[in-house]
Amino acid sequence: MYRFLLTPRWVALHVVVLLVIPAFVFLGRWQFGRFEERSANSHQVTANIEAAPVPLESLAGQSVKESDRYRTVTAAGTYDAAHGLAVRRRPQDGRAGFYVLTPLVLGDGRAVIVNRGWVKAGATADTPPDVPPPPAGQVTVTGRLRLSETEESSGIKDRPGLPPGQVLLINAASIGKGVPYRLVDGYVELTQQKPATDPAPEPVPAPDVGAGGGLNLAYGVQWWLFIGVAIGGWILLIRREAADLRSREGAGSPDDPAAGPASRTESISGG
Repeated sequence: MYRFLLTPRWVALHVVVLLVIPAFVFLGRWQFGRFEERSANSHQVTANIEAAPVPLESLAGQSVKESDRYRTVTAAGTYDAAHGLAVRRRPQDGRAGFYVLTPLVLGDGRAVIVNRGWVKAGATADTPPDVPPPPAGQVTVTGRLRLSETEESSGIKDRPGLPPGQVLLINAASIGKGVPYRLVDGYVELTQQKPATDPAPEPVPAPDVGAGGGLNLAYGVQWWLFIGVAIGGWILLIRREAADLRSREGAGSPDDPAAGPASRTESISGG
């Protein structure tokens, strides 16, 4: 009855199903892995944002740890407006614009890059943006500690030949080559400043921690459900084919009323 399962058409179907099942298992496991990674990242970022502010010097030394991303820090010093920079290709709320970077010189002679916020782009790509100046004198800033950007982490391709005072990446090591003091690693994304200034760049929105990989969890469950669909469909096709074969064999049986008078006559004569 089931010898049809060895025909070329059915063997091809068996191979497809046996290849699809492990593929769906792999895709489901990969999505579950992404869910765990994103959930851990979401929890870490949320905890860092909600934690009480700590002095910058306690976290930013030779390098900023991955676990300290978005940790709220405070720093006191004076802005060095002469070495300020504008970061190209930074849209915000659907508008083209720049981030405004200004080094904050600390009490020990080092400095930290402060992203003071966002300003809209000029009339053309080469028109310098209108940047509100930083306050003079001693200031205290509070902000989110960020890791230096790279092409890999940002997805932005760095290139030379930019207008003076403009960069594409917020990278402390690269920017530090053009200032007369040592920059601490990473940078601070400003959330509060004392004294405040008006006008001032628009604040950079807080990071969207999302649903913690909820979509990845849903996709993982979906891929594993496809395994059941594949196996169930495979079994259903086999049972349907077997039922069709039984039906055709039954239609050709002498005792089958559907065989017709001619078939019955041949059966009697043969007897």
